[in-house]
Order: sequence, then C-alpha cells, then structure tokens
Amino acid sequence: MMTRLPILTVFTTAVWLATAHSADAEDPTHGAKVYADQKCAVCHSIAGKGNTKGPLDDVGSRLKADEIREWMTDPAAMTKKTNAARKPSMRAYPDLPKQDLEDLTAYMLSLKKK
Repeated sequence: MMTRLPILTVFTTAVWLATAHSADAEDPTHGAKVYADQKCAVCHSIAGKGNTKGPLDDVGSRLKADEIREWMTDPAAMTKKTNAARKPSMRAYPDLPKQDLEDLTAYMLSLKKK
C-alpha cells in the first residue's frame, strides 16, 4: 500500500498540471466563439461574413499579438497610434476575461492571407 501512495501522488500531480496548463493555453477555436458571443461581426467581417467595412481576414499577417490585445482593451490609444480614421471608433472590451482575451487574440492571429 505504501508504494502505491507515491505513484498515486505523481499521477494526480501530472493530471493536475496537464489540466492547469490546458486551461491557460491559447485556444483559437474558443476565440472564434468569443468573437461570435461578443458580436464582433456587427463591425467586422471574416470570410465575407459580417460588416465588410471592417475586414479581419488577414489581421494575423498585419498585427502582432500585443497590438491585437491593445485594439481590444484600449482602442482609443491604438486609433491614435495608427491614425485610424474608421467611424464609429471601436469600443473597448476591458472586462473581457483574460482567457477569453488570449483565445480571441489567438483566433485573430490565425487569420492570415492564403
């Protein structure tokens, strides 16, 4: 019985670490769901679906992860930095849960011209 306890402890720890890591890993598939849930298509489009005035089809080719995050959390600063002229201005999503923000960023980074 004593030899089983260390094995069980190691196994339990490994399962816990795998679960904890997967919860923190970026998930572009979940990011697509966040995109839909936040109704981003009202102002943006992907593959012709949504508002074609704000296409995001190649955003992953044009922007870095930190720039995408800043567009979502502080669009006023990014508008000023990039001299963006699109109206209306993008609204901020400061209360988006961190994991949703990371997953949405991963999804945006996956959007590249083919």
